Amino acid sequence: MAAAAVAAARLVLLLAVAGAFLRPASAEIKQESFTDDSRSSILFEKFGFSRRGFVSISVSGVKASSKLAKPDPAQLGFFLLSDEALFEAIYEQPPPTDLNPNPDPNPACVLSSPYVTPLFSFADLDGEGHYNHTFPITHPDEYNLFFANCAPETTVAMEVRTDMYNTNLDGSKDYLSVGQAPVPTIYAIFAICYIVFLAGWLYITLYRKRLSAHRIHHLMSALLAARMLYCISAAEDQHYIRIAGTPHGWDVMFYLFQLVKGVILFAVIALIGTGWSFLKPFLQDKEKKVLMMVIPLQVAANIASAVIGETGPSLQGWVTWNQIFLFVDVACCCAVLFPVVWSMRSLRESSKTDGKAARTLAKLTLFRQFYVVVIGYLYFTRIIVYALKTITNYKYRWVSVAAEEVATVAFYLFMFYMFRPAERNQYFALDDEEEEAAELALREEEFEL
Repeated sequence: MAAAAVAAARLVLLLAVAGAFLRPASAEIKQESFTDDSRSSILFEKFGFSRRGFVSISVSGVKASSKLAKPDPAQLGFFLLSDEALFEAIYEQPPPTDLNPNPDPNPACVLSSPYVTPLFSFADLDGEGHYNHTFPITHPDEYNLFFANCAPETTVAMEVRTDMYNTNLDGSKDYLSVGQAPVPTIYAIFAICYIVFLAGWLYITLYRKRLSAHRIHHLMSALLAARMLYCISAAEDQHYIRIAGTPHGWDVMFYLFQLVKGVILFAVIALIGTGWSFLKPFLQDKEKKVLMMVIPLQVAANIASAVIGETGPSLQGWVTWNQIFLFVDVACCCAVLFPVVWSMRSLRESSKTDGKAARTLAKLTLFRQFYVVVIGYLYFTRIIVYALKTITNYKYRWVSVAAEEVATVAFYLFMFYMFRPAERNQYFALDDEEEEAAELALREEEFEL
């Protein structure tokens, strides 16, 4: 029975650390409250330390109660665990030593594992259940800060404040993980890029091609503005976290513009896929249903993202919120592709009756290119960026942020160029002499299908 409990505790430990990979490491000052918490392990934070790193932990109002005997305070405590030692701590047998030539392959508590760095246990608390200490990091690495509860049938109540930071040469504190330090600058650079991008786009839609601009083009302007404000708020959010440990309210703006840019992006992709405003002035019922599905899903995804970002993995339902975020994000990615597929199918059917083979072929080519690029963009930002976050050395976690922003700018440039305002849309208006060749190409395509 005890072995099963230990195995279950280790599995929970592994799942908690794996869940931490879903978001980049941040290290703003955290204040957490726990009441009657019976979890065997609680992951507080994940942070990359330099040679001048510190962990500061303040615990107050500690109460541990058990339905069985009085819990041993030495079996409840905090420890650090590096990713490198994670699987060893969970699965491998501890190495023999002179003092312990035959180590227990299934130690009763992870606090006694030689692979973890114990910080303190409840045995170190004062008479009022308080503890406050700062621990220097002797070996630079990326560590997970855990609380372990190895006492059977025990619940814990406590208030915990954690500060994880590195110190600069001048003695000031840097609350961003080593791999996140360049992130504020990255967001600031891309904010400037979007300011230039938006200025050029507004010049085209409001001045040079004003008469050819459609409603979709103005919505695309709103998308650029939202993305610009998102990058500005992200840069400020990360900057203040870096110097002060708290975002000074910029996290509210960050989540707000993250929601706005997400909703507008998926709406623009769906509307372009339907050909709304530049091909037809209305939406069909099924296309309206896609929009009515995508917008609430994006709201749900951003609520989940805010909960994940603000509470951290110590929240009891943190894994569930991660699952919700992943599910709704994938659902949005799938939903916005349907209008493009419907448009391509409609074009194939209309090519048989409208006698405009060349124009239809041009439309099909455009929508196919758009379809492929959208899939590539969604795949890159959801899969490749996630892979970069998980496999890249902790010192270079900023690479995933830069890669996502570069991919987004490239996608926007493609989309805005291909669907820019034009007096005679060069994608759709072709010479009559091309009709015969295009009609033959369409017939060959239908034959292959």
